[in-house]
Amino acid sequence: MRRTEALKIITRALKQPVEDVPAADLIYGRSLAHIESPSPETPQPWAIQVDVLALRIAAQLPLSDDTEQQSPLAQAEDAKRRRNIDDEIAALTGAHDQLTSAPWYPARPGDLVHIHYEQAGDLPPFGETYIVGDAGDNMMSLQLLAHTLPETVPGMDAEATAEMAGIFAVEILDCPLYQAWFEAGPQRLTIVRDGRPVHIGGAG
Repeated sequence: MRRTEALKIITRALKQPVEDVPAADLIYGRSLAHIESPSPETPQPWAIQVDVLALRIAAQLPLSDDTEQQSPLAQAEDAKRRRNIDDEIAALTGAHDQLTSAPWYPARPGDLVHIHYEQAGDLPPFGETYIVGDAGDNMMSLQLLAHTLPETVPGMDAEATAEMAGIFAVEILDCPLYQAWFEAGPQRLTIVRDGRPVHIGGAG
């Protein structure tokens, strides 16, 4: 099932979980801590928009078909070729919302970003590791630390091969992950913060 379709199904179910009740745009709740671990402190109520919660649930679903292995940009370009403006917009806005609603967003200086690339023709699978840096004035950089791209690839000269490494490095940007998130795709990114993975691409 495509994640966009799953998102629609989840949203409908959250808006109206049972028949003959008004559809809801907000979900209200209360922490279960007061049930499992009684405490003198009363847990604070919480509320969340239905579409935001649905997006977070859908983002955790495993990737299950070839379409979902495409990056958001590739999905948008595919939809554009099919002249389907709705799918094109959904691919881009969905990826934007998935990134900016992630609990670890925004990136922080010191974050490590690993990008995995599958085999493509004669080009074997390889990976790149970047580090987020502080560029000043609330801006950040993305610097290439290492890569496993072979020095020689059949059918490509050494210069062309070398230029493929570090294509997502940026000197100064407010969101240094944006380009990699859209062009490589979140399913190919693994992000580590303070020694712990906060986003594992393709998990599940």
